[in-house]
Amino acid sequence: MKRFIQHLSLCVLALSCTLNVKAQLTIVKDKKAYSRIILKEKTNVNEQAANLLQDFIKRISEATLPIATDTKARKGDILIGSGNTGNIGEDGFSLQTENDQLHIYSGGGKGAIYGVVTLLEQYLGVSYYAKDSYTLTTRPTITLPAIHRAETPAFRYRQTWSYNNDDPIYKMWFRLEEPSDLFIENMWVHTFNRILSSDVFGKKHPKYYSFINGKHRPGHNSQWCLTNPDVFDAVVYQLDSIFKVHPDMKMISVSQNDGNNTNCSCPACKAVDEYEGSPSGNIIRFLNKLAERFPDKEFSTLAYLYSMQPPKHVKPLPNVNIMLCDIDCKREVPLTDNASGQEFMKALEGWSKISNNIFVWDYGINFDNIISPFPNFHILQKNMQLFRKNHATMLFSQVNGIKGGDFSEMRAYMIAKLMWNPYQNADSLMRTFMDGYYGKAAPYLYQYQKIMQGALLASGQPLWIYDSPISHKNGMLKPALLKTYNELFDLAEREVAQDTLLLHRVQQSRLSLQYAELEIARTQTETDKTKVRELLDLFKQRTLHFGIATLNEQKNTPDKYCDLYEKRFLPQAEPNKAANAKLTWIIPPHDRYKALGETALTDCLFGGTTYVESWVGWNGTDGAFILDMGEEKDFSRIETDFLHQLGGWVLLPHSVTYSVSSDNQTFHPFGSYTFTEDRDLQVKFVSSTVQSRKNIKARYIKVEVKGIGLCPAWHYGVGYPAWFFIDEVSVY
Repeated sequence: MKRFIQHLSLCVLALSCTLNVKAQLTIVKDKKAYSRIILKEKTNVNEQAANLLQDFIKRISEATLPIATDTKARKGDILIGSGNTGNIGEDGFSLQTENDQLHIYSGGGKGAIYGVVTLLEQYLGVSYYAKDSYTLTTRPTITLPAIHRAETPAFRYRQTWSYNNDDPIYKMWFRLEEPSDLFIENMWVHTFNRILSSDVFGKKHPKYYSFINGKHRPGHNSQWCLTNPDVFDAVVYQLDSIFKVHPDMKMISVSQNDGNNTNCSCPACKAVDEYEGSPSGNIIRFLNKLAERFPDKEFSTLAYLYSMQPPKHVKPLPNVNIMLCDIDCKREVPLTDNASGQEFMKALEGWSKISNNIFVWDYGINFDNIISPFPNFHILQKNMQLFRKNHATMLFSQVNGIKGGDFSEMRAYMIAKLMWNPYQNADSLMRTFMDGYYGKAAPYLYQYQKIMQGALLASGQPLWIYDSPISHKNGMLKPALLKTYNELFDLAEREVAQDTLLLHRVQQSRLSLQYAELEIARTQTETDKTKVRELLDLFKQRTLHFGIATLNEQKNTPDKYCDLYEKRFLPQAEPNKAANAKLTWIIPPHDRYKALGETALTDCLFGGTTYVESWVGWNGTDGAFILDMGEEKDFSRIETDFLHQLGGWVLLPHSVTYSVSSDNQTFHPFGSYTFTEDRDLQVKFVSSTVQSRKNIKARYIKVEVKGIGLCPAWHYGVGYPAWFFIDEVSVY
């Protein structure tokens, strides 16, 4: 028997469900077609299903099954279309052997396609794993047993965020959908500003927008004043135009802009919030009015951050969809098992009591360090079961997203499978994927995952979606464990060394571990810098070779990361003369950073892309402090490192001013630096460098930072205090 392998290891899954079963239907014999594919209705979905089946039958047997319509079926044919579906729901299907024919009945939606996928996967031995990656066993004759199978998905809408989605077969195989399949174009989440643009309405109608800290504040991320009747009229006018342009689309999102606590606090809105016990009360009241005005449409709205908890009194109408987001939850245990998850569960259970139309937006990867280890595979199934139990009918699992992310292909595979049926064995899914995708390297990578999972739970350290590997350097990423992980990857690479494809898959999956090692190494002074340089070079080479485009949600690229690492974190020829200087606060940072700042600002260790480690932050205020270098020193340059990370409300300050003294009494100006406003979403390290034309002799340096106060109108946190963060002050 000839064996065909496409982007897969030499180990091919055996044909399932056809051995030891009396064949009921012969569809191909000696590479010749015995069956036809009959379309009972000529629809786009049925044609896609037929083409998919025809394609893979040919890959298996070299035979091409004819596709026919308006033709009387005969013995041995495969029929696709509507029919005896029983209780099959949307996207569901039924596979039935009847009268020497195989019927693929659709329950609506894309059920016909998913019926074909199940036929190929469960009865013809085709396994799909990732983009353009599948296995099958070629043979000249194909027979099918008697089949009686029906399935309906657990969730009527299933979405991931995966780079695999540009493979059309992958999207069909894993039964995935995209917002454009359901929502009116560009009207999916955070739509307030798209419906009533603040650029258009803000100046003339400022009262349309949130009242925050004493005034109405129009802005791209400001919310609406939902009790203002003029806002409702304006929105209805805009929606009416949108619906006329998209007459065939039913669903639209009317939902708050991104940002927390930016809802309107005018007296009328505040009174509703207090009565309903949550800002969601104003939102649901507003959406209900829209749902009554357009009863043939379905309106989706966010229950997100400040609006996560349900209202006490008002109930959403049936055509109001609640998109509930668990963004603030920690991920080391299921949602029922830690405080942040329990707060979300309170919201989910509350919404489920008043709505059967819930869309859960689930987060499960480190957005600031997507390529970093994130061992949350053990909670995926349990959380999905909770969503299903509490009336969620739609699910978006935003958990992978980029090539090079932590076991991104396996994460996407498991999530897609579990969204269809969350009651499968998740560990079995992991093993199946690893065996098929990594071949003989699989046992070592499975050990890697399980050891890291155990180490995470034993450490007691939370797993957060804005985490840093450095948070885990004394837990799941401590030295002894890093050594174990590397030994397992060494064994995995050795096992598949002769298979270039499999070796590259293992090496790509190792990038997350190497990234974590690099991040941890930059926080330590007692490291072998030669080995760190070698690891950095290898990381740069491999990210380039594998086409890894970004390391985080902010689109920071690996090559820039490596170049910055070389400049910022590896030893420089010129020592910092303010190293370990004593610090005295004048305007101290936020309380949570005060103790850290006493050493972090002059420890010669630079912070990374995540503000949760090393950085010292001020919130909505200016900042000022004095450094005592211990003795008078000659210098001509002072640099202070600032973090730019808009997603965390971390903006650059207005300016920084330096002055110097020999006696800590009389200070003389050294220079100042004024920052340029930056709206770029990329994380950046911005140095405020002031250079003197000649050397200055001083012992004390005063650093005074003028903040910007409140977040500007264009930012997520419009009207609220902006953060600025400093890590290192360097004197040369």
